[in-house]
Amino acid sequence: MTLSRRGLLGLAGAAGGLGAAQAAGVSVAAAEAVAATGARGSTGVVRGEGTAEAAGAAGPAGAAAGGPTSAGRDRAPGRVRTGFECLADDGYAVLAGQRVGVVTNPTGITADARHLVDVLHADERVRLVAVFGPEHGFRGTAQAGGSEGAGRDPATGLPVYDTYDKSGQRLADVFTAAGIDTVVFDIQDVGARFYTYIWTLYDCMRAAALAGKAVVVLDRPNPVGGRRAAGPVLQPPYASFVGREPIALAHGMTAGELAGLFAGEFLRSGDLAARPVRLRVVRMTGWRRESLFDATGLPWVPPSPNMPTPGTALAYAGTCLFEGTNLSEGRGTATPFELLGAEGLDRRWAEAANALELPGVWFREAYFTPSFSKYSGKVCGGVRLLVHDREAFDPVLAGVGLLVTARRAWSGFAWRPDHWIDRLTGSDRVRLMVDAGAGAEEIAYDWAAGLARFAAVREKYLLYP
Repeated sequence: MTLSRRGLLGLAGAAGGLGAAQAAGVSVAAAEAVAATGARGSTGVVRGEGTAEAAGAAGPAGAAAGGPTSAGRDRAPGRVRTGFECLADDGYAVLAGQRVGVVTNPTGITADARHLVDVLHADERVRLVAVFGPEHGFRGTAQAGGSEGAGRDPATGLPVYDTYDKSGQRLADVFTAAGIDTVVFDIQDVGARFYTYIWTLYDCMRAAALAGKAVVVLDRPNPVGGRRAAGPVLQPPYASFVGREPIALAHGMTAGELAGLFAGEFLRSGDLAARPVRLRVVRMTGWRRESLFDATGLPWVPPSPNMPTPGTALAYAGTCLFEGTNLSEGRGTATPFELLGAEGLDRRWAEAANALELPGVWFREAYFTPSFSKYSGKVCGGVRLLVHDREAFDPVLAGVGLLVTARRAWSGFAWRPDHWIDRLTGSDRVRLMVDAGAGAEEIAYDWAAGLARFAAVREKYLLYP
């Protein structure tokens, strides 16, 4: 059975098509919903213009300081202005009187490509005392599953702490040792549940609450847009650092929106019942849910070593599933996650994948030799994704279709022995259904009900039209 464009868009619409209401001012309603979580979580949202939408958050929010700031030099019409720019234009009012620690990496830059740590350190209005590095490190030099460790930033002299593989009280102790009052988060996400920066945010929010610290999230665009959520929702028994809580594989949210969802849905019980998250989200201006990254006017900085372009991010939510198999996901090539294959594969995989008629994408027969990772130094055959209609393209469905056809086209196909695919998809359902011979359409309908439930919850926390 082929997957028609109408059928797939209808499926996605049933699960995530609540966005029609957003065009009629959902941003205000969503902000009110996020503010409502502040009854227990002291959650607030700061508009890009600098006015406070909710009270009870960490630090004052109010009138902007006089005069333009260096972070606001570039005001090109139609360009998205990030949460950091809006914070700077408001004179850093939210951070007034606070000892600040910043969780960031190379993506935490201004519109003119200066790093926010350098900008904040040089501004006497901000008392920046620490930097915290996530997976890949503050300077982004480590590969997947690694970090740079602790040290001192040579440019500013600030102490740099490593957050990778730390959570709960252990991370709370790091914040306490750093002597901070407020944790500021500014990292570019790519829109997939298993991209670990959103769970660094989650862990930092939880640890900050345990340590009595406030959290300020400086929002950035979802580079693949935010029109809808897609893919299976995580089941709690499969929680890990590539998925702490039950959200969709492609969540269709910004980091700021996810922070509101985390505070409102997940970080309100257990050891946090009496210590709620004190959250501020500093919104962007100029971003709309249909906007892909090339429409933002912002510079792209690879958020991790194997995420070189926005095009990589567009495919990633589907093709990263191949990390759970014995096929190469393109690491060690110039186009990771857009190029897939293995030694011994040939043209039959591309032919089978194209026969599915997946919307928005073609699959070209391709050959490559990875310089590292799987099949390093060996010639691999496989497919190259060519997305020709970005609006219609659903990366998760494409990824599942490729899993189905790879298993059928290549007798050497195998899952990783640790069943890592279950962590990536959020349960064992995709693996078991592929093994049972199910088609991509059948697998997609299996997750549709859970996706629809998530889409309804997600709607409450959307901040942008």
